[in-house]
Amino acid sequence: MQGAGYLAIWSDLAPQDETDWAHWITREHAAERVGIEGFLACRIFRALGASVNRYFILYELEDERVVGGADYLARLNAPTPWSQRIMPRLGNFARGGGRVAASVGIGQGGIVAPLRLDVVPSCDAAMLVTELAGLDRIIAARLLLTDVAQTSIKTSEKGMRTRDDTFAALLLIEGLDEAAVRAALHRLRSMLPAEHHAAVDALPLYRLAFGLPKRLLPG
Repeated sequence: MQGAGYLAIWSDLAPQDETDWAHWITREHAAERVGIEGFLACRIFRALGASVNRYFILYELEDERVVGGADYLARLNAPTPWSQRIMPRLGNFARGGGRVAASVGIGQGGIVAPLRLDVVPSCDAAMLVTELAGLDRIIAARLLLTDVAQTSIKTSEKGMRTRDDTFAALLLIEGLDEAAVRAALHRLRSMLPAEHHAAVDALPLYRLAFGLPKRLLPG
């Protein structure tokens, strides 16, 4: 990942809303966000094997201060007409941003396992991601910690959503293929306390659908 900060978002979409959302996120919203001061890149993933249309969006930020920064908050309080149409349609919405606590690996994987945690793991973060990143066909492993205060700032966009969950930490595993990432999740399960096992067991994998680094923005 670029930078020392992140913003992660999940949402579900009804089938009839998926095309409108896909055009919005790739033709307007991602570029709008990546154009904000402190935003460096955006990656969008779609869940594999899920019974609903579920998406995971990862923004890479210069640092954790961007989440509560004036430029980003200004955009959140002035949503475009297209955003105003999309936001109320997003189901099971979850959002959190903060800092990269530990990261090992070079590059990005096409298959990811983004594990949301309600409690920050008590184990050594550097040791955890180092072991995961060393597994076969795993590209990188990262532990990201949420700044709940900045994530919870009330904005116009937040007010348009009926549900807006957050989380304490995000453990992200990136790999070359589904089998490798599932094997890494199996290893992770043995490394985490029992309180996290249900979240690991229920986690779908996600495949990369779209990416936008800042250098590709027009102009």
